[in-house]
Amino acid sequence: MNLFNKKVVGAALALLLSGTAQADIVWSGTGNFGTAMPNGDIGASPEGGEFGYVSTNLGVEQTGLDLGEETDGSTIISSAFTVEAGDELSFFFNYITSDGAGFADYAWAQLMDDTGELVATLFTARSTPDGNTVPGFDMPDPTATLIPSEVTTIDGATSFSELGEDSGTCYDTGCGNTGWIESLFTIDEAGSYMLSLGVTNWSDSLYDSALLFDNIEINNEDITPPPPSASVPAPASLLLVGGVLFGLTARRRKR
Repeated sequence: MNLFNKKVVGAALALLLSGTAQADIVWSGTGNFGTAMPNGDIGASPEGGEFGYVSTNLGVEQTGLDLGEETDGSTIISSAFTVEAGDELSFFFNYITSDGAGFADYAWAQLMDDTGELVATLFTARSTPDGNTVPGFDMPDPTATLIPSEVTTIDGATSFSELGEDSGTCYDTGCGNTGWIESLFTIDEAGSYMLSLGVTNWSDSLYDSALLFDNIEINNEDITPPPPSASVPAPASLLLVGGVLFGLTARRRKR
């Protein structure tokens, strides 16, 4: 699946939901997001080929899920799509982080209604030396079914191009990637929804992390895009997941 290939603030891309009556789906984003091929310690998803990513490397200031002390990262969000009661949203994801110890970054996926109100936090991913990576340690419980249901990192496996200069590095303990995990979520009520995925640095802006994703489907129908369209400003109201953008002076560590 080729979601997009942009590193911009506020890009919009038209996506087609094949095999359905959906109108074109547009994804908007802030920070560093795009597509990548398997590289470093990251292999292909079960779907194979390219996959999408959001990375804190080259990210922008954000609040993430508004837990406090978030600094910079990247987020994408879809335009509204319609579903029937009982439709299933599914995709694969992989969380990779070069940060650990008391500075653990995190990633998330959320489903919202077409007004931007939160419907469900599908999952979070966050590592600590002694905690699970998925579900995210000390994070909101997942509402999606995750296969496998609990995952710890592949220790030290942090080589991935979209981590920039932090690829292959590790701060203290807790670094690595989860491998590919499947997320399944049944949407109970018919309506119009949006999907958001993001990743953020936490407590400082050093040692980057990324959320990788592939094969986003509704009832086994792929969301497959045409080539990337021209960049246009993204509606700011769609990019505030869990709070508003804000400035934060990060506590910094020496590498």
